[in-house]
Amino acid sequence: MKKKIALYTLMGFAILLGCSKDSGTTPPDDNIDRTPNLQATGSSANDILSNDNYDRILFEIAYVEGFRPQPGTIANFENFIRERTFKSNFVFDYKSIPSPNKESLTIEEIDDLEQENRTAYNDGTILAVYIFFSDAPSDGDDLDEGLVTLGAVYRNTSMVIYESTIRDLASQSNFVTVTEIETSTLHHEFGHLMGLVDLGTEQVNEHEDPSAPNHCNVSGCLMRAELEFGGPTMKILESNVSKGLAAIPQLGPQCILDLQNNGGR
Repeated sequence: MKKKIALYTLMGFAILLGCSKDSGTTPPDDNIDRTPNLQATGSSANDILSNDNYDRILFEIAYVEGFRPQPGTIANFENFIRERTFKSNFVFDYKSIPSPNKESLTIEEIDDLEQENRTAYNDGTILAVYIFFSDAPSDGDDLDEGLVTLGAVYRNTSMVIYESTIRDLASQSNFVTVTEIETSTLHHEFGHLMGLVDLGTEQVNEHEDPSAPNHCNVSGCLMRAELEFGGPTMKILESNVSKGLAAIPQLGPQCILDLQNNGGR
C-alpha cells in the first residue's frame, strides 16, 4: 500500500552506531530468499518494534550521486527508532547507484530499481530495510495544482524518498531546512512500516482518521493526514519554529500506545 507525504510547491517548504559504510553496486545474490522482504506494508511491524525475531536492523540506503541524505537526517532517524523500538544495534549501509535518467518515476519503476540494486535482505537475526533517495520526482505529482510527493512505502521493508523534490522545496523556504523535510518524511513513512495507523499495528483506542485511512486524528501527531500536504504541513512546522520548538512533528500519545501494544516502546 502506498503511503505518502506531499507538499505544495508554492508553499516553500528523518548507539553507538553499529557501523556506517559505503558500498558499490554489487548485484544481489540470487541464492538469497527475498520472500520475507516482499510482504505487505505493515506486516513486519512487530519485527521492527520488538527483538523477538530480529535484534538488529540493517538499513541499505541507496541514492543517486548528489542526492545522499543529510547526516543530520540519519542521526534524527536513528534517535526516532531508538525511542520507539527495542532495537539498539543498527547498520547504515550507503550505496550509490546509477541515475535511472527519468523525468519522473512510478512506484513500479522504483520497485524495478530495488530489484536491480538491493543487496540487503533479512538474514538470521538481522532485519533489512531498503530506502531509496531518488533524483527524480513521483509520477503522481500534479504541478498544475502544486501538489508534490515526498515519500512512499510500498512493501514491508521498502520505501522511497523523493530527494530532488525535497531539495526543490527547501530552496523555496526561509524557515524549513532540507534536514527537517527529510526527517519529517522519513519518520512519517517509517511510522507506516511500524504499522501506523491500523496498518499492521492494531489500535488500542480508535484514532484512525475516517477520512484518511491509516492516518491519525490526534492534533499535532506525526501521522496526521495533514502532513501529506504543503499548506497544512508548512503551517505546522513554521508554527513550531515560531514557538521555539523543534520543527519536526512527534508521534501522538495514541500512536505511541499502539506501538507499545505491538512490542515497541
